[in-house]
Amino acid sequence: MNGEERRDAILAILEGQARGAGRAPVSATRLAQTVDVSRQVIVGDIALLRAQGKPIIATARGYMMDGPAAAAGRYIGKIACRHSAGDTEKELAGIVEHGGEVIDVTVSHHLYGDITGQLNIATKQDAADFVARVRTGGERLLSELTGGMHLHTVACRDCDSFEAIKGWLREQGLLYE
Repeated sequence: MNGEERRDAILAILEGQARGAGRAPVSATRLAQTVDVSRQVIVGDIALLRAQGKPIIATARGYMMDGPAAAAGRYIGKIACRHSAGDTEKELAGIVEHGGEVIDVTVSHHLYGDITGQLNIATKQDAADFVARVRTGGERLLSELTGGMHLHTVACRDCDSFEAIKGWLREQGLLYE
């Protein structure tokens, strides 16, 4: 398999994952095993695909497609939240328990403007893993830069599901209105 064929295969895997029910990222190691090359070759191939304009995003758990192809058939909306760092797991786990996937987090920074971080949290375990990485890695949440104020892009089945998620966040005192 030459480089072009390999990149086509990688793209097909990521696009297939984007259409699947779980939409889980695919690790570079798994891609490498699938196309029988090293992980480093995959990293280079992903860089080339992104340079060609393919909407591939890197997450802490691997690569996935971004944009309309990845969101096909789902309702996408933005939710403004404000809470302490201690309520992060409650917020993220609650969103997924109510049928949402937390795509990203955005804060409006006074110096840099909007800063967005990819989250792609689709399960309670994803939420727990994210919070554990924050705790053990000594990292700070983006929302800590803005006094707890942040936006989430949330994907879910339909508008009613989105409104139910907002209602739950409101009840918990996590929604900013």
